[in-house]
Formats: sequence, C-alpha cells, structure tokens
Amino acid sequence: MESITKNRQSPAVLRAMIERAYGADRTPTGEGWASELGHGWFNVAYRIRLRDGADVVLKIAPPAGVEVMTYERGAMSIELDTLDLLRKHTSVPVPTVDFADRSHELCDADYFFMPYVDADNLGIIADQLPAAEREAYMTQLGAANRELNSVRGPGFGPLAGPVDPSWRRVFTGMIEDVLVDGERRGVDLGWDYGTVRAVVAEHADSLDAVTEPRLVEWDLWDSNVMVRDGRIVCVIDHERAFYGDPLIEAGFTGTQLAVFGDARPFMRGYGHPELTARQRVRRRLYCLHLLLIMVIETVYRGHADTRQYDWARVQLDDVMALFGRHRR
Repeated sequence: MESITKNRQSPAVLRAMIERAYGADRTPTGEGWASELGHGWFNVAYRIRLRDGADVVLKIAPPAGVEVMTYERGAMSIELDTLDLLRKHTSVPVPTVDFADRSHELCDADYFFMPYVDADNLGIIADQLPAAEREAYMTQLGAANRELNSVRGPGFGPLAGPVDPSWRRVFTGMIEDVLVDGERRGVDLGWDYGTVRAVVAEHADSLDAVTEPRLVEWDLWDSNVMVRDGRIVCVIDHERAFYGDPLIEAGFTGTQLAVFGDARPFMRGYGHPELTARQRVRRRLYCLHLLLIMVIETVYRGHADTRQYDWARVQLDDVMALFGRHRR
C-alpha cells in the first residue's frame, strides 16, 4: 500500500542501520539483500538477509516532516512498549526486538529490527482458505485477543500516559482529535462535523459502563496475524495500542457492520456472548471512530486514488444510519 508516511532509505543508510544493530561482520554486501514488504499502510518495512543468511525485518517510522494524525504520533514507541508488555504478561506470540534505535542519528525517525517470521499473512491468504479453516483461525485470534486484553492498565488512555479514570472522557477525546484532524485538512466527510459531534454526545453515556482499563490493540485485523500449519504463530503491528474498552477491538466490528465480516468465530474464541443493547451502542460509537479515521487518513497519507476514501464514505453513512441519521 502506497503512503507518504513510508520512510524509505537508501542502501547505504540501510547498511549503516544493520551494522549498528548486528555488527559489521553480519552486514550484507553486494545487491539483492533488501526487499520492501509492501502490504503495510503506515511504516515502511524491509525484509533483509544478513551476511550470515539470517532473515530479519526492519521497520522505520514515518519521516519527521510528514504530518500524521494526532493518534499516530509516537506510534513506533507505542509498538515497542506494547511488545514489552505482551512478552512479560501474556503468551500471545509476538516478535522479539533485536535492536531499537530512537536516536535519529542515522535517519530522521525511530526504527527497530526483529527476526523475520516465516509464515503466511492471514489477511492475504484468507480468501483462498476453506471457510472452516478461515473460521478456525479467527477463533484462535479471538482467544489470543482475550488474553491480550487481560493486561490491566493504570487508567484509560495512552500507554505512556497521561491516563484518566473516565473512559467516556478518554474516548470522546479520541474522536474529537480525529475530527479536529479532519477539519485541519478540510476533509469532506459527507456529513457536517457538528452533526457527528452531536451523535457522539447523544450516546456518550453508554461509555460509562466501562470502568476497568485493559490493554487493547484496536488494529488487530487478520492482516496483522501470521499463520502456519493451522495455528497463529505471530501477531504483528502493535503501534496503535492503548488502555481502553476491549469491545473496541477490530474483531467485534462485524457485529454492527457486516461488510467487516462475520464476527461469530472471533467471538466464539474470545468467549464473548451476544452483545447487549448498551454494548451495541458502544460498539457503534467505535465503528464511527474507525470510519472517521479511514476517511480522514487518506488525505494525511497522500493516497493517489480515491478507492479507500470512497469505500469508507459509504460505510460512514451506514454507521450514521445506525444512529438514526440519514443523509438527505
């Protein structure tokens, strides 16, 4: 996926990064030792073969001069902190970090190396799998997501703080950040920004039922799941984690919007019963938040075509309809 947030580097800079991480004796020479992993939407990632034949992955944060959405600031630090939390407190399979550099001495952004995971990306192969196999993976993902959500936080909000005891205050602030991002760049939602704010305000009391902050990934789609031989072997891309309501996780999105897929296998693995009326309202607010981001981020990432924007605008209309709002 093409995006102006992808911070590509020259072979010379890549070699310098590799040498800092692994030493001169493992730094590759010649050509053909680096290839870009192209399915990501935000960071650039390279698969690199070291001189001794080991394969690793290098992830580089966006360039310093590229404006990102408010919630994306410091995303790589969030990912590193999340990986540390998951390794310490869960058995969820996640990458180890071989080396991380936040000095900005070799390039203008944070970067880190991790071992290459020799497995299939579930999001890429899902449509090729028999339905039963695909559902089995989603059931596994539900179980893994539940374990991930078992990590308790000191309050709601960013992993690095500040945190807040009120989920209503934190989540409505998250949506407001997204709306301000959209207004700053003049993004057309197809809806008046004031109307969207009114919908959030009308239903914000549903958020008060959430009182225990849990670690949530938010971005744990099947495209961030690596599988092999019938099991999940690694969960990747943890840069959007925070302490919040587990119901905001991606696996629950299909409970309100069928276009995001059948949520039942995920919920079965998670052990979550059918949503209550109050939970459905919360989940619809989370869908609204997601679709606002999907519309607005297309401008921040400099998308050359309108496919995502056009698609997300339609889904945003559907979310607003769930709240009884219809475009004239």
